[in-house]
Amino acid sequence: MHAQSHVAISADGLPIHYDVQGNGAIALVFVHGWCCDRRYWDRQVEHFAPHYTVVRLDLAGHGVSGRDRTQWTVSAFGQDIVAVVEQLGLEQVVLIGHSMGGRWTVEAALRLPTAVIGLVSIDTWADIEPTPTAEQLRARLAPFRANFVEAMRTFVRGTFVPTSEPSLVEHVMASMSAASPHIGIGAAEAAWGSNRQLREGLQEVTAPKIAINNASFVTTKMEAAQRYGIEVMLTSGVGHFVMLEEPQTFNRLLDEAVQKCLHARAPQ
Repeated sequence: MHAQSHVAISADGLPIHYDVQGNGAIALVFVHGWCCDRRYWDRQVEHFAPHYTVVRLDLAGHGVSGRDRTQWTVSAFGQDIVAVVEQLGLEQVVLIGHSMGGRWTVEAALRLPTAVIGLVSIDTWADIEPTPTAEQLRARLAPFRANFVEAMRTFVRGTFVPTSEPSLVEHVMASMSAASPHIGIGAAEAAWGSNRQLREGLQEVTAPKIAINNASFVTTKMEAAQRYGIEVMLTSGVGHFVMLEEPQTFNRLLDEAVQKCLHARAPQ
């Protein structure tokens, strides 16, 4: 089963590269996280393509998609996803977003209220109630502004657990630290400051919302998730990149999450 590569044009004119495998009635649209690309979902394509239409995209500024954008806002990334879904004419879509991608999928779902039948986030929607102050946001971004490569490598290393495979840790550190500092910092500044926007979006989206999150997800965060209609499924023994570290476990959990979305939509 070979991937078919295509290009959609986002709302601001940037080309968004994506690929499609499978031809199921239900489409799974995989959205990577910050400073990543569609290749992070390689281990999911073979598993899901026999049963679904599997779509992976490179958001603007990532992978091989267009990079000539002045502001890397949450809304703009959401429009990238919308452009792909609309070009393909998808009518039943589960949006799957890793990390920061979970914020961007909410924006897309708001613009695709009839097509999106479910949202699944991976290790995100975890701490959405606090809204950082401008000073806190500046402090968080300061290391990346000072030395993007070193700050990114430190950041990525901290998202893994002690038992993570060293070669995988190094691969992700090298990949993410090679991103454009301008794009990476712009995207992070917009996303990390968007908790209020995210909360409002989650309240507005009526489709099922499921989070596959790390077991370190404490009770207070679980309660916050429930207030926004999020069902939480927990992983253990892995870090932030569960789809890379434990693809079989992740695929099983994602299977369950997709089935929950389909069941919620089925006539009772």
